[in-house]
Amino acid sequence: MPKMKTKSSCKKRFKTTASGRVVAAQAGKQHGMIKRSNKFLRNARGTTTLSKADEGIVKSMMPYAR
Repeated sequence: MPKMKTKSSCKKRFKTTASGRVVAAQAGKQHGMIKRSNKFLRNARGTTTLSKADEGIVKSMMPYAR
């Protein structure tokens, strides 16, 4: 049986935690920071865990992420 393929875009953008949750970078930090408030930029630092619905979508594209 051939191996299943992982989406290249997902392996670059997401990681899984030990408990199986999916971790991603905060959205809205690539460009246009001048128009964003300082509070938004402060709160968007680091990473965040995805919601259950989004987690299911990402996990289907990453069959070997355990």
